[in-house]
Amino acid sequence: MSTANQPALAQVLLASAHHIHDVLNGASLTECLAHTPPAVRAAAQAHSFYSLRHLGLAQELRRLVVPRQPKDALFDALLLQSLLLVDVAVQFQADKDAFANRPDAPVYSVHTIVDQAVEAAQSQPDMRQFKPLLNAVLRRFIRERAELIERALQKPTARWNHPMWWIKAIQKSYPHDWENILTVANIPAPLTLRVNQRRCSVPRMLALLEQADITAWSPGHDTVVLAQARPVHQIPAFDLGWWSVQDASAQIAGRLLPVTDGMRVLDACAAPGGKTAHLLERADVQLVALDSDALRLQRVTENLERLGLNSDQVQVKAAFAQNLDAWWDGELFDAVLADVPCTASGIVRRHPDIRWLRRDTDVLKTAALQAEILQKLWSVVKPGGHLLYVTCSIFPAEGQAQIDRFMARQTDAVLLPSSPRQVLPALDTPDQAGGDGFYYALLQKRS
Repeated sequence: MSTANQPALAQVLLASAHHIHDVLNGASLTECLAHTPPAVRAAAQAHSFYSLRHLGLAQELRRLVVPRQPKDALFDALLLQSLLLVDVAVQFQADKDAFANRPDAPVYSVHTIVDQAVEAAQSQPDMRQFKPLLNAVLRRFIRERAELIERALQKPTARWNHPMWWIKAIQKSYPHDWENILTVANIPAPLTLRVNQRRCSVPRMLALLEQADITAWSPGHDTVVLAQARPVHQIPAFDLGWWSVQDASAQIAGRLLPVTDGMRVLDACAAPGGKTAHLLERADVQLVALDSDALRLQRVTENLERLGLNSDQVQVKAAFAQNLDAWWDGELFDAVLADVPCTASGIVRRHPDIRWLRRDTDVLKTAALQAEILQKLWSVVKPGGHLLYVTCSIFPAEGQAQIDRFMARQTDAVLLPSSPRQVLPALDTPDQAGGDGFYYALLQKRS
């Protein structure tokens, strides 16, 4: 069941089943997609995103209808996403209007899903023996869906679609907001742009989008939010460097760090370069873009070229930030942006695989690495200069607790009140763009 421009659903189901299987075995979805055949990549990505956002529910439903986990892990992944697709199909039949605000839900007829899921299993020699089981389970789920869903949702992991340790951590850290945080995490994030003020203005960009029949709005600053996500090359002026894709919460970094013309600035952990570009859009500075991943640094250079920001004032260096001997020339910086490695718990709206990849022990591991990087980078800040500590995390151990420990031992550091501190994931409102979860702390070194 395919057209000249659309792969068969069975192929898509199989590709996304591979994604789910690999994520549950420790691979990132980005890595999985890089090895997916181009013909099915886009469709498989959409299915994988939806499945990973609802994987807790799928796992509990599978436990109810197949109490023993199938020996074939790939078949189990195919079964998980097939249950979710059938659930969507039944819901859609019952209430089409309810799907107006769910553009991420893949909708097919129930018959098509069952038929194509069985065909996907048939196409794999190791899974052919499970064809009768798959067919029987899906048909049973269609008959008993309401009861099975009700039973499944009694489990917190099925209701909130996060691992139990994650749910407990959010409940403890945010006793009044935890339900909203977990709910927002399962809603696809908007496509948000940052307008390059050196080449365009927000009113001009909005007018250009309107001419292209793309609905968009601006909550202020350099931010433009599209009503519906689309590939970047379908948005006008990408090749002209008029804008970059960057989450609204991530854009705070470029506005918060004080930079003016002539300053010496360090962007540590710079790849893929969104914050680097934002700083260069704001001021003519001497900037060092540092990252431990030489391959990802290529994207920094490519982005700066597209935006017209590359010059002999910009140095791109591959090294670990905490290894000063490998990259630092001994000259102090006026401003340092320390967007340190973290669990990325604040960006699960855009990367739903993260919640299934992380373990509770990862939080303390990343916090230890952050403390080391922060201490080393503080030593390269001029007296009177600034360091902006940033994580895309909502776990306090990587944010407020980290800064509390730093301030307790660092007598020459001042925590400035202009810092917004913890920014929680939020949906769009008429007054502001919904953004990911970030933590910010702006520090100044005493003169």
